[in-house]
Amino acid sequence: MKILNEKPILWSEAKKILEENPERKLGYEQKNALEHLRKFSKLSGKNAEEMFEKLGELTKLKDRHKVNIINFLPQDLDELRILFANEIINLSEDEKKKILAIVKKYS
Repeated sequence: MKILNEKPILWSEAKKILEENPERKLGYEQKNALEHLRKFSKLSGKNAEEMFEKLGELTKLKDRHKVNIINFLPQDLDELRILFANEIINLSEDEKKKILAIVKKYS
């Protein structure tokens, strides 16, 4: 199998895609993924999309950063630092506070 394109997606999108298929047609891994998403996906699709747009106002953030923020919903600076631990990105304290304010508004 050859991968032609790769794109990070929100958990709410993945959950919607998996729920559109009847569960009897899902494979073992897909059923496990759906169960995981039902437990841990906290935002509705609409709120996740609105939050994605709001985070888009911060120009330093790439799509993968925004997706990670929305999927994991960091509640403080330490959790936010963990999300960016392996990334090469310099966020100011003001930008970090803006991100946390957006997260708190939607979660």
